[in-house]
Amino acid sequence: MTRRFVVIDFETTGNSAAKGDRIIQIGAVAVEAGQITDRFSTFIQPGVPIPPFIEQLTGINDEMVKDAPLFEEVAPKLLQMLEGAYFVAHNVMFDYSFLQGELDHAGYSRLSMPLIDTVEMSRLLLLGADGYQLGMLADYLGLEHLNPHQADSDAEVTARLLIHLLDKLENLPLATLERLTPFLKKLQSSLESIVGDMIAEKSAFLADEDTYDFYRKLALKKRPDFVQSSDDDFTEFKDEEVHDQLQQHMQHYEVRKSQQRMVELVDEALHTNQHLVIEAGTGVGKSLGYLIPGIRHAKEKDRPLVVSTHTVQLQQQLLERDVPLLKRIMPFDFTATLLKGRNHYLCLRKFEHTLMDHHDDNYDMNFTKAQLIVWLTETETGDVEELSMASGGKLFWNTVKSDANSCLNHRCPWFSRCYYHKQRRAAHESDLVITNHALLFTDLKSDNQLLPAYKEVVLDEAHHVEEVVSDHFGKETDYFSFVKLLDRLSQTDGDGMMNTFREICDLLEVPKYEHHLANWDTLFSDVKNELDEIFKQIKTICLKKARSSRSTELTKLTLRYTKQDIEAAAWEPVLEMEARARQFMGDLVKPVKRVLKSFDQYEEHLTVQQKGFLVDLEGILNDLQDEMADLNHLLSCPLSEEVYWMEAESKGPRHAVTLFAKPVEIDQILADKFFGKKSSVVLTSATMSVKNSFRYLSERLGLLDFGPISAQLPSPFQYEQQAKLMVPTDIPLINEVDQKTFVKKISSSLYEIAKVTKGRMLVLFTSYEMLRETHGAFKSLMDAEEFVLIAQGVDSGSRARLTKNFQRFDNSILFGTNSFWEGIDIPGDDLSCLVIIRLPFTPPDQPVMAAKSEKLKAEGGNPFYDLSLPQAIIRFKQGFGRLVRSSRDKGAVFVFDRRMIETRYGKSFIQSLPKLPVSIKPIDELVSELDDWME
Repeated sequence: MTRRFVVIDFETTGNSAAKGDRIIQIGAVAVEAGQITDRFSTFIQPGVPIPPFIEQLTGINDEMVKDAPLFEEVAPKLLQMLEGAYFVAHNVMFDYSFLQGELDHAGYSRLSMPLIDTVEMSRLLLLGADGYQLGMLADYLGLEHLNPHQADSDAEVTARLLIHLLDKLENLPLATLERLTPFLKKLQSSLESIVGDMIAEKSAFLADEDTYDFYRKLALKKRPDFVQSSDDDFTEFKDEEVHDQLQQHMQHYEVRKSQQRMVELVDEALHTNQHLVIEAGTGVGKSLGYLIPGIRHAKEKDRPLVVSTHTVQLQQQLLERDVPLLKRIMPFDFTATLLKGRNHYLCLRKFEHTLMDHHDDNYDMNFTKAQLIVWLTETETGDVEELSMASGGKLFWNTVKSDANSCLNHRCPWFSRCYYHKQRRAAHESDLVITNHALLFTDLKSDNQLLPAYKEVVLDEAHHVEEVVSDHFGKETDYFSFVKLLDRLSQTDGDGMMNTFREICDLLEVPKYEHHLANWDTLFSDVKNELDEIFKQIKTICLKKARSSRSTELTKLTLRYTKQDIEAAAWEPVLEMEARARQFMGDLVKPVKRVLKSFDQYEEHLTVQQKGFLVDLEGILNDLQDEMADLNHLLSCPLSEEVYWMEAESKGPRHAVTLFAKPVEIDQILADKFFGKKSSVVLTSATMSVKNSFRYLSERLGLLDFGPISAQLPSPFQYEQQAKLMVPTDIPLINEVDQKTFVKKISSSLYEIAKVTKGRMLVLFTSYEMLRETHGAFKSLMDAEEFVLIAQGVDSGSRARLTKNFQRFDNSILFGTNSFWEGIDIPGDDLSCLVIIRLPFTPPDQPVMAAKSEKLKAEGGNPFYDLSLPQAIIRFKQGFGRLVRSSRDKGAVFVFDRRMIETRYGKSFIQSLPKLPVSIKPIDELVSELDDWME
């Protein structure tokens, strides 16, 4: 049956038909059998003036619609076109509500017809897209989009998008379409009968066995078998040969002295079993600098090289850009695998289990299940990083991700297809294993159970190691961590796991199980009530303490506590409740585990689903016990070398408080457990030295006693020609004025700079609150659409998505904090100005910082010069590094913090940068100088 789709786009005077906004332009495109068969477009006289911001957005003004027809004049033509068709739009309810409003207005009866939303369909079927705005999808699919925000052009692009989506849907395997069917009912888009017809047609055809692996009514993309490289193909080679090959295979490749030196140093460290600290400036090409000698050494010694990074982007770059290049140029074959933490991977058993129960799903859960069914036909890794999920989808992911506590291993029907185990097996057979710092140090903490045995490792982005190790050897818990687990169990009369558990016990006639579980519901309530009271009481203590200090006006409260504090009278009730809760938790978990143990004798009577359920239940009980042990640790403060603190939202729920513990120093941990046990560790980053010395980093990481080789390799970029550092003398320090005055001054200064640079600015903040206020103040200064403002935390989306949006618009300004100080790469003309609002010092009262400072002071050190300043310099260098990313980049760095030029320590920041011209003048003179320099 041939269906007719009419794709509609309306330009309107505003966002709400209900509030009287009207249509000013109609674009309609008819699609049948995958072809565009009809088009209709016209301006509409709305009978009200077009607001300036709509004119700015669409380019449509009052003059253009002055002689246009009224909606009622074109309604017959539009209704005739829509007769018997599907109504399709990008964000369908917007256009459909405007159509219904105009029909009401013109005296027509309302329409009732099937709808299709191309945003929803794109989110379901185009899982790799960076975003789902029409312009982004057009870029992603290579569709020409001549006049964005004009109805005729938008309708045309949406029609071509629809054709692509229907084609993709039709090409999904039969098993996938059948699995999707139950989830289509809850979508906005009326896809049920369309998919039903596709299924009927496909039933006659054989399945595509070459592309897909069909198993348990799911279609998975076939993954090529892992082919281990042979040990006898190793050929010795000279570095010059590799450089010759690189010149042949890489555009714009030039031999860089710094990169050659890095190859030599890494080679020396690996062959002489020494550790190496190497700072490689931007543009050195450090990944090839360590991969070339590293892979050669791995093949030579027949043992793997592990490369660990902090960011996902760098892991992807190594795997997708550097490894394929090296495979082409190396005179021998090698294998490489990317292995991440287990919870990055989908557990197929858990996912299959959730597909059997879809009656109580909310929209997000229903939609995420449908997305994952489609994703299985595309993914080879099952890695969540490939997906773009809404927050509801991320919650669902927590129930289907792989984890050790609920793994059936060889007893699982999905074991041979398990994404995590496949990736792990591949890693154990690889010459090069790429991972992240988080997994590397989780492996260290769990006695090397996760990664293959290795003796040589490269830590890229090594300036993050201290923070990651501190996180991994620390603990944290909060009320919601307990509630999440307890809610999954639920009481017997609820719809949680304990109800199902009793049903299985009844079914198999497990003896005496009722006796063991007689008091279970009462204990469950007792545990929940005690935990509720514990966290309420802790939050009360936190708020009281905040009221007695200056912290009351802050929304986020941070409070350090010690063993002495815990022994004070105020904490007595908390400790009593914690002891009771621990007792109740033991009484709650033990009998269930006892009954679970008795299931061993019923092994052959259990279905796969039941086996999976029982291991999931045991996993949750283990998690609850671990969480309880962490709470006990956090409330007894047993270790003098740990710092303890709590964080609470002053206006959050009554029990919303999180407890933390972290080691004050990690140098001894790393010296004993890591550097002392590895043959060679190479630490590299663009920012590790302070005043041309690696002492700060080596002390913090416990490297000093090992006497590592160290080197600084300069960037090949010509900073003296490519960059300028500008420090205004007339911007106040934040402690000289109130925040409102400070924000007003920096906003007006940013605006003046932006007019010269035509946007293309990255503004880095140290506080999210100041970012938000400056974003608002800047917006009030500019004309509508003068600049495209993109702000972290104000605009939704990941760092990568915000960065891509910034690059899409010529006149954009990106406001970022924390994660934007490093790891984002914006080469070329997209970025020509970087503004650092304040020097990035960690607040001295931040708990870990305060504890480190106290320890340093007690040892006779200077907390500011030995800790705060070096840390801020490394962070500052990271921020500075965002500007010049290639030899063709040119731009200015403004620092709105006079401490850089007025304090003794300020010079250290300038000395840490490559040699470049520095201008110190009032802001208006700097803006004028910038204007001349940018020409």
